[in-house]
Amino acid sequence: MKPFKHVNATTVSDAVSLCQKYDGKAKFIAGGTDLLGLLKDRVLPTYPEAVINIKTIPGMNYIKEEAGGLRIGALTELRDIANSEALKGMYNALAEGALSVGSPHVGRMGTIGGNLCQSVRCWYYRSSPWTGAPFDCLRKGGKLCYAVVGDNRYHSIFGGPKGCFAVFPSDIAPALIALNAMFKTSKRTIESQDFFDALTGTILDRDEILTEIQVPAPIAGTRSTYIKFSVRKALDFSIVSVASVLTVEDGVCKGARIVLGGVAPVPWRATAAEAAMEGSAINQPNARVAATAAVSDAQPSEKNKWKVEEAKVCVERAIMACK
Repeated sequence: MKPFKHVNATTVSDAVSLCQKYDGKAKFIAGGTDLLGLLKDRVLPTYPEAVINIKTIPGMNYIKEEAGGLRIGALTELRDIANSEALKGMYNALAEGALSVGSPHVGRMGTIGGNLCQSVRCWYYRSSPWTGAPFDCLRKGGKLCYAVVGDNRYHSIFGGPKGCFAVFPSDIAPALIALNAMFKTSKRTIESQDFFDALTGTILDRDEILTEIQVPAPIAGTRSTYIKFSVRKALDFSIVSVASVLTVEDGVCKGARIVLGGVAPVPWRATAAEAAMEGSAINQPNARVAATAAVSDAQPSEKNKWKVEEAKVCVERAIMACK
């Protein structure tokens, strides 16, 4: 890696001040499972002058169950979320999403905040002179998304908002959006579905830190699940994933939030599938209708049309798992 200064922050305001000191030419690090790979492969268009360690900030690793829901510190490790008794049941989609992330080692190093703020895995973005195949793509200040006419077998099937066809990689994000979570930062509170950007990943400013995730308590009768399809089940990022949160009464869906991952540059809310399920009995035929609706506006590229069918299968299974 190129040399950089490594600084331990002691508070959120300290971390923000340090970032401002370096005029935005700094990166925050917690578990480092994403950032260290970016630095080693020299992927970033501008190498940071400093890396600011925020894992040294006390009091940001917690899961607190309250009357109104859950509060989760941004530095909470993924395995703690996956194993939390407070999440099993009403927040099952979040626990399952956390459990699906990487290996046990990643689960012990990675944090919920880092998972939400990670960079895309697109092979064009991840290329660099260091790896021998540099591509100056849109995300790195270039003028092209090379996936449009290149190898797009794992890329977006819902077009390229802002011109980028890379897919958002987080397993946590679809579950939190389906659960209607809010994200608190060092500056503001943001609705989870508004937190992500098709070109920059998130809407965070360079000196802004995600500090807490707030998940409202689901109403009675709510069931949720997270289903993921990947090449290597235990390790890989999602090719297609679905978080399904259904409110069920006497076998009938009274409310639905269905969010797909791995299919677009941001987590993809399947509102047509939600509308198809609301007021319908939860059975195989209705789940199949909703699954078809979920991909009704899909715009696959030449080499990833198969992902449309995979998305339909995952949506159908996620709905039936909430029966």
